[in-house]
Amino acid sequence: MWIATLRPFHSSYAALVLLVVSVFTQASPPGVAKRQQCQSSLDVAVSVAKRLQSNYFNSITGEYNGGAHWTDANAIESIHNLMLATGTDDFSSLGDNSYLGRTANLQAETGISLWASLLNGSYDDASWIILALWKIADYKRARGLDDSAYLASANTVYGIVQSAWDTSVCGGGVWWSNAKDYKNSITNELFLLVSATGAINFPDNAAFLTNANNNSQLRNSQGLYNDGLVTSTCANNGQTTWIYNQGVIASGLGALYAVTKDSSLLDEAEITLDAAISLLTDNNILRESCDDAASGGATCNNDQQAFKVTHLQYYLDRVNDPARTAKYSNFLHAQASGVLHFGTDSSNDIGSVWYAEFSGNLFSASSSSSGLAAHIANAKYGPCTSL
Repeated sequence: MWIATLRPFHSSYAALVLLVVSVFTQASPPGVAKRQQCQSSLDVAVSVAKRLQSNYFNSITGEYNGGAHWTDANAIESIHNLMLATGTDDFSSLGDNSYLGRTANLQAETGISLWASLLNGSYDDASWIILALWKIADYKRARGLDDSAYLASANTVYGIVQSAWDTSVCGGGVWWSNAKDYKNSITNELFLLVSATGAINFPDNAAFLTNANNNSQLRNSQGLYNDGLVTSTCANNGQTTWIYNQGVIASGLGALYAVTKDSSLLDEAEITLDAAISLLTDNNILRESCDDAASGGATCNNDQQAFKVTHLQYYLDRVNDPARTAKYSNFLHAQASGVLHFGTDSSNDIGSVWYAEFSGNLFSASSSSSGLAAHIANAKYGPCTSL
């Protein structure tokens, strides 16, 4: 069952309006649209992906050394995005060999689902995993392979997230975890994204819509999304405006626009995108609050190193508007340039700092996959000029 999503915001504050969509799925979603790619950027991305796989991927566990389930899912999703962009099969075994593929194929072959145990009550991780499962299915379908195990597992995981929907606190929303003590931006933004994407992918299934208002005030006066709510008051907690919170809401609103054709959703998305570009960058390159280029300065933890993975590419995919693409093209190029010149070391690993020389960089699978996503987005929507 696919249950949806966030609607536009009240003009004076961020109101989350959730469209509840029930869709039973068996058929495969439509194929991925083709678009001319910048070959030089793809070449850089392929070299980064090869290093990511050779240096970090553990073929025994199907996971990335030092990673987490959600950051691993992002890496797997990015590499399948890359293969769809290049039309090649350099990493064709990754899906089935990954922990995602092993769990999905086990369920398909035996009926045994390990998803609830694997997720351990983490509902934001669950949605990242849904996105990766769908991306593997996209790749398999594009190559004429059976994608049913991945679609079935995505459906199973979606049901787990759906079970976290709650109306008793703050008027609605998905809990961050099964502790049921926090409603945060990323979990609900991801729920918007996977739900709207489900509605796009499976348009021929019966659905019904029910509106439920949640005046959550997650977006602040600057246009940025803070981390979450104060559970006792439902007020914005004023905590960190992580970069991924700004990107995921945009991609979710873009997906919802693709379903509804309500252009006001795009205006709302770009309030946040433009605020992020203005306020969360250094010399037009994304910078987390925990980033510091100086050796011995502040550092981001392993999760935070992945936060710059931008969903701007997915937003532009759904909008399909040359004018809006042109608006963000140079910004995407700047990220790829920063990744290459400031974030990449001599071994082709990508670090956590993109905005300046990398003496303060931390290198991990998370930071490398985040940089890989920047190169892939630039290949698709950047100006295809020298980095």
